[in-house]
Amino acid sequence: MKTNRAVRSPGGLSVRLDVRALTVVVVLLLTALTASVVLIGTGDFPIPAGDVLRTLVGEGNAGQEFIVTELRLPRVLVGLLVGASLGLGGALFQSISRNPLGSPDVLGLGQGATAGALTVIVLFSGTAGQVALGALAGGLVTGFAIYALAWKRGVHGYRLVLVGIGVSAIVTAVNGYLLTKSDIVDAARAVVWMTGSLDGRDWDQVWPLLALCAVLVPLVLANGRGLRMLEMGDDVSYALGVRVERVRLLLMLSAVLLTASATAAAGPVSFVALTAPQLARRLTRAPGPNLAASLCMGAALLVTADWVSQRAFGAEQLPVGVVTGVLGGVYLLWLLVTERRAGRI
Repeated sequence: MKTNRAVRSPGGLSVRLDVRALTVVVVLLLTALTASVVLIGTGDFPIPAGDVLRTLVGEGNAGQEFIVTELRLPRVLVGLLVGASLGLGGALFQSISRNPLGSPDVLGLGQGATAGALTVIVLFSGTAGQVALGALAGGLVTGFAIYALAWKRGVHGYRLVLVGIGVSAIVTAVNGYLLTKSDIVDAARAVVWMTGSLDGRDWDQVWPLLALCAVLVPLVLANGRGLRMLEMGDDVSYALGVRVERVRLLLMLSAVLLTASATAAAGPVSFVALTAPQLARRLTRAPGPNLAASLCMGAALLVTADWVSQRAFGAEQLPVGVVTGVLGGVYLLWLLVTERRAGRI
């Protein structure tokens, strides 16, 4: 059965369409939206899915309107946007490094954003908005440091991963130092933030993240062809007319911004950026970065993990970062074993 088809427009423009990949994207998108509706209806005051949908289109009663639009919808939207940002950012880093371990979790971007947030919490006792800005600044500084240290006539493969691991170790030590220097109140606040959680998220977190995604996602998808060329090596990319370092720098900056903004909104949610691109690639069975599939997979993973964190442990609700950390840790061990058996590490 053919999975690739050529679609030709009346004007003569021809586009190659991967039917399987498109199907996977649609299924993942529907999964994320379905999980979102179920999650909105979940809580101490359960709301049937039909009533949730009616409320979302403005036909619910006053009580449902308040619960859905003011209490639960912002949390779910933050989860969708954070998951999508992490999935897309992870796909970019893995494609640029040409390494399945080249994700923001391994490269230390999450730890860098955490360092920025801890600095604001411990040294300045900042507000929630200031903590988010600190996390964004910390992620950007860490991303710039990794790029600068990994540069040697370009940024390539394992050098990027190794530099990232080294930077991650340094920043983790800095985070530990900041915690030891904080008082008990700031330390407790910092530990809660470092777990990664969607609790208490409102529209103040939705709009900045939505605006950033509205700019970066189309920009990244528009450069998808250049990213596919980069996976074949710099020499081949140059021969095909790709401005290698310009495209690489633009996409790395986009990946850093996506990861840092997601961390600023929800804290360092573990392993979504690592697992989403790999799972998406296994479902599509398509070469290349699978950007759209990774984005949808990240969104579906995070909202599903949030539902599990709220409902799977009885009355005890866990931060979503705990659930993704456990699942992602198991996946990472499996990935390491698989890569070792294949002789790639």
